[in-house]
Amino acid sequence: MIIVALVVFYTSRSLIQGLLLTLEYYLLCLLGHQGTREMGNSCICRDDSGVEDNIESQHQQAENITPVPTRIRPRDPVRPPRRGRGPHEPRRKKQNVDGLVLDTLAVIRTLVDNDQEPPYSMITLHEMAETDEGWLEVVQSLIRVIPLEDPLGPAVITLLLDECPLPTKDALQKLSEILNLNGEVACQDACNPAKHRNTTAVLGCLAEKLAGPASISLLSPGILEYLLESLKFQSHPTVMLFALIALEKFAQTILKEGRQFTYEKADLTNIHAMLNSNDVSEYLKISPHGLEARCDASSFESVRCTFCVDSGVWYYEVTVVTSGVMQIGWATKDSKFLNHEGYGIGDDEYSCAYDGCRQLIWYNARSKPHLHPCWKEGDTVGFLLDLQKKQMIFYLNGNHLPPEKQVFSSAISGFFAAASFMSYQQCEFNFGAKPFKYPPAIKFSTFNDYAFLTPDEKVILPRHRRLALLKQVSIRENCCTLCCDEVADTELRPCGHSDLCMECALQLETCPLCRQEIMTRVRQIAHIS
Repeated sequence: MIIVALVVFYTSRSLIQGLLLTLEYYLLCLLGHQGTREMGNSCICRDDSGVEDNIESQHQQAENITPVPTRIRPRDPVRPPRRGRGPHEPRRKKQNVDGLVLDTLAVIRTLVDNDQEPPYSMITLHEMAETDEGWLEVVQSLIRVIPLEDPLGPAVITLLLDECPLPTKDALQKLSEILNLNGEVACQDACNPAKHRNTTAVLGCLAEKLAGPASISLLSPGILEYLLESLKFQSHPTVMLFALIALEKFAQTILKEGRQFTYEKADLTNIHAMLNSNDVSEYLKISPHGLEARCDASSFESVRCTFCVDSGVWYYEVTVVTSGVMQIGWATKDSKFLNHEGYGIGDDEYSCAYDGCRQLIWYNARSKPHLHPCWKEGDTVGFLLDLQKKQMIFYLNGNHLPPEKQVFSSAISGFFAAASFMSYQQCEFNFGAKPFKYPPAIKFSTFNDYAFLTPDEKVILPRHRRLALLKQVSIRENCCTLCCDEVADTELRPCGHSDLCMECALQLETCPLCRQEIMTRVRQIAHIS
């Protein structure tokens, strides 16, 4: 009886252990299936040895099942979020303003994509400048720490002030009191021209940004005396230049009566090719002889020359006056100038450009590094276009890079010399009117030998003269509302609107006024003169 009882006891215990073992196995399978489903495409490896494994090994498997860590892409410090903090980003600590300004200056030359987010330091400075106290702190830091030798220093001043909120009247008054500028201040710290350069750059930027009553109130007698004193010959040349730019922006359209304009006395006898004042973005300055260009605006200004080439081998040179960001090269008429969006030469498929500051070659808004050193003031950059071999070659002081051929997949003729300029950048072009410094060893042609310009085409009018001519343009009452050139003689049906010419109407699919689909276009015979 005892033996039977023991057999029944051990049999029952084995059965219970087997049932528990089976239940444990199915629970683990169920948990493993749910974990795999919750982890998406991730995989968790497990042992499928079966029911024979003892319970200890199964417990070991359960302990080894650990969640797969989420793959978090590290944030590039050059491309942070534009505004605010991310869901897991800690609250930003107050940072030293001088350090943020210098960080922005250091990283700004690495921002090569037009859609690239601004650096973290710039975002932080913008947030600080949302209050009057923060704005004053940022402006004082710009004056204090931007070095004279950095070619992008003035551009960073303009960029930061242009993106910051507009200062209040009280903030401007407080800034004037803090700076306390006058003629004596301009003569102080002659051994520290960076401070005076930065001060005049800030004043010029504010004068442009606050054009109107605010700009007039900023130009106090002390500031005017300071700027005029900075023009004297004992001042550093860079200080003189930025003081002159600031005075120009404060002055706006004030003209001296009886003054003879430079374009009226410039000798253009031997110049047959120049920068085209009718094919230029709005804020670029072109010299009276048409061979020098400068940008003092916060936008990315561009220009093409007057001569177009379709075949042969052509060469021109550029002398670097300022060593900041410029994109110089070749472009067709299809290349677009989008100065406020930051697109210029080399930013579409119809142009290719050399950038000596960031050491890049630009094509179709994409860049690749080249092996030339950074250009500096006085350097000569050469541009060779070989339409026979379909290649472009860039030179720096006579040293050439490998040929570039990408642009010829989109254009094979109709090329112009062209360039784009960042703030406070300037260069001089030589299209063959004088000897080249580093002519290439192969046979080539020059624009000046083959181009022709009438006396009227050589005239580079000052900005105020161009604006005066625009005011004289009259528009007929019955002209097309789109092109303003042709007579509005076409009716769109079924909507019935009739403020367009036939040429413009044929390019539309919907009415520009009511957005209704255009079924037919009918020319009104009575409107034809």
